[in-house]
Amino acid sequence: MKKNTLEYGQALDAVVEILRERARAGAAPLTYGDLSAELAERGHHVPAYEGPMPYLLEDASVQESPDGSLPLLSALVVLRETGRPSGGFFKLARRAPYERPGDDTELWVEEIKQLAKHYADR
Repeated sequence: MKKNTLEYGQALDAVVEILRERARAGAAPLTYGDLSAELAERGHHVPAYEGPMPYLLEDASVQESPDGSLPLLSALVVLRETGRPSGGFFKLARRAPYERPGDDTELWVEEIKQLAKHYADR
């Protein structure tokens, strides 16, 4: 699956939909494996730890918040081993236009809170 293809765009739409649903339901994180399984149920083969998954997660956050004003959807996806997002999430959150402050834990906890708040009424 390559970026800028119909297949990628459809998988990206599914990622955004899944993560929005999660955020609306209280913003409980899910693992990469769980997200991969949910995507498979919707007809998208996206391995949990290789291929397009990191790009889909970054693009989902950028699509939802291109100017950095909204919380990052990819904060909801965590590694099973640590229960926290991968390093890619933190790199995204610290770069422009997001520039989220705090250490990794503070940044992530605040992002989850903001996701729950923002999507509560949507």
